[in-house]
Amino acid sequence: MKKVVLTLLLAVGIASFVNAQDYKTGVGLRGGLGYGLTLKHFLGEKAAVEGILATRWGGFEITGLYEVHNVAFEVDNLKWYYGGGAHIGFWGSNVSWGTTGNAYTVVGIDGILGIEYSFTEAPINIGLDWKPALNLVGYGGFWGDTFALSIRYIF
Repeated sequence: MKKVVLTLLLAVGIASFVNAQDYKTGVGLRGGLGYGLTLKHFLGEKAAVEGILATRWGGFEITGLYEVHNVAFEVDNLKWYYGGGAHIGFWGSNVSWGTTGNAYTVVGIDGILGIEYSFTEAPINIGLDWKPALNLVGYGGFWGDTFALSIRYIF
């Protein structure tokens, strides 16, 4: 009887793992003009939230995003995603375009468009995205140059 229960539990576990989404949570590094840390957590099959702590302009920014993920090109573990959110940043005084000696606190909105692949051989996810931002408070303006490569440990 114990063998039957153990076999049944093992079969259900494997079946749920195979049918599950690629990952639930991923944490890793983000490289690009604004480089730093990324944490992504799925709320459901397609919906995820992502937090980014990045450094740029002699300071740092904290960004929160809501993302919708879809299968890309009918390839297993390859997804494209889009979404939006907001950021708050604290930029240093050594920026080349600002007034020397001034520091800026900025608040704005962000979009995101990207593609990511989760490896089946290792708990690794790699993604490439474009995250345009519009500062509404502080040093205003549109920033469309934020492309990044993210590598995450997924679990």
